[in-house]
Amino acid sequence: MLVNPKRVRALTKESQAKGPVIYWMSRDQRVNDNWALLYAKELAQKQDSYPAVAFCLVPEFLGASGRQYRFMLQGLKEVEKNLKALNIPFFLLLGDPGKEMARLLSEIGAGALVSDFSPLRLNREWKAAVAGEMEIPFYEVDAHNIIPCWFASPKQEWAAYSFRPKVNRLLFEFLDEFPALQKSPERKSPTGKDAIESDWAAAKGYLRGDAYFDADAAPEAKWTMPGEAAAMKLLRHFLEHKLIGYERDRNDPNIDGQSGLSPYLHFGQISAERVALQVLKGMKDAGAFLEELIVRKELSDNYCYYNQHYDDILGYPAWAIKSLAEHEKDRREYLYTQQELEKARTQDDLWNAAMQEMLQTGKMHGYMRMYWAKKILEWTVSPAAAHAIAVYLNDRYELDGRDANGYAGIAWSLGGVHDRAWKERAIFGKVRYMNYKGAKSKFDVPSYINKWSLSDE
Repeated sequence: MLVNPKRVRALTKESQAKGPVIYWMSRDQRVNDNWALLYAKELAQKQDSYPAVAFCLVPEFLGASGRQYRFMLQGLKEVEKNLKALNIPFFLLLGDPGKEMARLLSEIGAGALVSDFSPLRLNREWKAAVAGEMEIPFYEVDAHNIIPCWFASPKQEWAAYSFRPKVNRLLFEFLDEFPALQKSPERKSPTGKDAIESDWAAAKGYLRGDAYFDADAAPEAKWTMPGEAAAMKLLRHFLEHKLIGYERDRNDPNIDGQSGLSPYLHFGQISAERVALQVLKGMKDAGAFLEELIVRKELSDNYCYYNQHYDDILGYPAWAIKSLAEHEKDRREYLYTQQELEKARTQDDLWNAAMQEMLQTGKMHGYMRMYWAKKILEWTVSPAAAHAIAVYLNDRYELDGRDANGYAGIAWSLGGVHDRAWKERAIFGKVRYMNYKGAKSKFDVPSYINKWSLSDE
């Protein structure tokens, strides 16, 4: 058995039938180092059948803009090319996954369905809809986390300190090398054609009716190229040039000291497990980076999986909900609308620069993300309003938005999730506070502002 059975769970209990095994690719958009695809091939071999891959494109996903869709579609083109080299059919479906996946399974006489894992509500709803329409086995494989989310902990963890020992205990059971994905024998495709070519022009046209598909509102992120090959190239660059100084440089927004891998991890164009394996091969003392890649990242999945309110204020711990409510009517020196914040029009030049970095590039330095979110709490009428605005802006403009990491990060910044109670103050209550003066003590604030601020033309 190539795939650790603990990575897999059955969503339906049917017996496997003859026919191709379909891997419903969603969160993990890659061919290499993909436990879900490897498991689909393993199931197919048991029935002397073959695997196929399907991706279902929806016209709107949690407020994503054209920036994210362009990055994703370019990566998926590479997926199709790599699968073709392995004689694995690829289906690009357009529409409601609950309907389109069920239709595909029926049309090609699938023997089983495999999906990757996501803790987000919408993905889980899609899977439930498909499961209700099928009479073949349906398996879910966590190809995103190193330790399967449901196996790492059976409950929501309250902080990294409670989650970390569980990760450390299980890590090397799951941190194993990926087997190579072998080329499948040549055979006719399920449609009777020798090759299946996706209509990418039709896919783009399908999205153009979406009001978010506006290149002017969210320009393409030209600082990075999408896809598996680009992700591996960036990983090699990070290992050779940045990892050794990561702990020193990671919190300075003026230094290009971060890995830059977050968009690739979000779209699943690279495996976090592959990153960890390569880091450990190259440098044994990489604790700060591995803490973020494994403990913090997988803690975010844990939060979203076990807390149905991961994207609103009811997901906060009880002490934070109570404390913020007690200070909701506190006087705000400044109040801004969502539109004003979206245009980076505040009195705080540091916040405006951070917002401009996100608007222009689709990313924001990790330290500035915390400052950015906390100021939204300070400048809006209520914690609920602040949370909604932070989610909207993050999901619309960040390449790695619409992600468990983003939802957990916003909940940490605004509502003390995975944090502790601090000294009580106005507006914030007992939630950790950050300010301009504190930022100035950590890095050269004027340099960052000069880099990202726009003129008032």
